Amino acid sequence: MSRSFVGSHHNRRWHRWALLPLRLLVGYGFTVHGLAKWSRGVDSFAQLLRVIGVPFPASTAWLVTMVEIVGGIAIIVGAFVMLASIPLISTMLVAMFTVHLRYGFSAVRTIGLDASGPILGPPGYELNLLYITALLALALAGPGPLSVDGLRARSLAARRRREAQWSGAA
Repeated sequence: MSRSFVGSHHNRRWHRWALLPLRLLVGYGFTVHGLAKWSRGVDSFAQLLRVIGVPFPASTAWLVTMVEIVGGIAIIVGAFVMLASIPLISTMLVAMFTVHLRYGFSAVRTIGLDASGPILGPPGYELNLLYITALLALALAGPGPLSVDGLRARSLAARRRREAQWSGAA
């Protein structure tokens, strides 16, 4: 009987690449959202934060905007993924509990229909949970190949091997 595809050598050879598309998409998503806040003016985002009662809305707006841009880029390039995930997850939790929770789970809420198509209502917390889950997966499993963290780990391992060889030769 032949081996199943799931247990095949082919699958094991490629599994390390599985998180790369996730990392790229999640990083891109955060970066684009941060740049949108920046391009519309961080003061507009601060107004929204003020309306929902967030303390220090102007400072918080700048902080969240920069966390999304810098954190998103860090996720894309796979640099300090575990560290970058912490503030990104925090922003998702705050958004989920202060804005999206009251609208239910679904990210797409059709509230009507007109001649141009569906009319959508405010999104629920579905995307917040997807981003949080993706960040947790990346933080726990590591960023995978083609990442700054992977390059740093390989460089450190090579240096330790050289040091071990040097100390063994002495």
